[in-house]
Amino acid sequence: MPVGFTLVFVDDTDEVRGRPDEVRDQDVSAIAALDEPTRRRLYDYVVREPEPVGRDDAAAALGLARQTAAFHLDRLADESLLDVVYARRSGRTGPGAGRPAKLYRRSAQQIAVSLPDRRYELAGQLLAHAVEESGATGEPVRDVLYRTARECGVQAGADSHEEVFPLLERYGFEPRHQGDAVVLGNCPFHTLARAHTRTVCGMNLHLLRGVLDGLGDTGFEARLAPEPGHCCVRLEPAA
Repeated sequence: MPVGFTLVFVDDTDEVRGRPDEVRDQDVSAIAALDEPTRRRLYDYVVREPEPVGRDDAAAALGLARQTAAFHLDRLADESLLDVVYARRSGRTGPGAGRPAKLYRRSAQQIAVSLPDRRYELAGQLLAHAVEESGATGEPVRDVLYRTARECGVQAGADSHEEVFPLLERYGFEPRHQGDAVVLGNCPFHTLARAHTRTVCGMNLHLLRGVLDGLGDTGFEARLAPEPGHCCVRLEPAA
């Protein structure tokens, strides 16, 4: 298993969260918090400042009452849009230095909402890994990409405690029954697939074949079946 792909569909960094339903709901709430004009102005102010910002500084810069600035800054922190740090602004330490001030800075947490669900971070990781390994070994890039995608799918399926339909539903493929088959109403790599159809659809096919392998006996097999308005892959009863 390539390093960095321990969980498919979930970004393996501290900065980027995965996309389970409860986390996606948190992201929607965070984005909605910025719809309030004063809160958005405070967020933009903190982001522009090179050092953490105190309540008094923010209130003075935006012409707000300190209490108003504090309320909105804390709301932004509650939504994980800002991080809170404590420091003595005077630089003094020890007895008599006073209490540390509550300061705000942009959160290291990346928040993203995409409707329909898109997973371009995953595609970027798989493609970058394929390019690097191909350069080091001489193996064709597309071969490395497909193998890596399948390995990631296998682990995702093996680690899942769900059946195939709810698993694909949770990760944005929008599966729908069509007779004995399952069609996928959404492609998480839509824009890339339109521009680089052969490469990206092949990656997606191997990814989903790996998922089915990891899940075990699902009774389905993944096949390429491009159709307008659907993902290029569909699941059909296994022969």
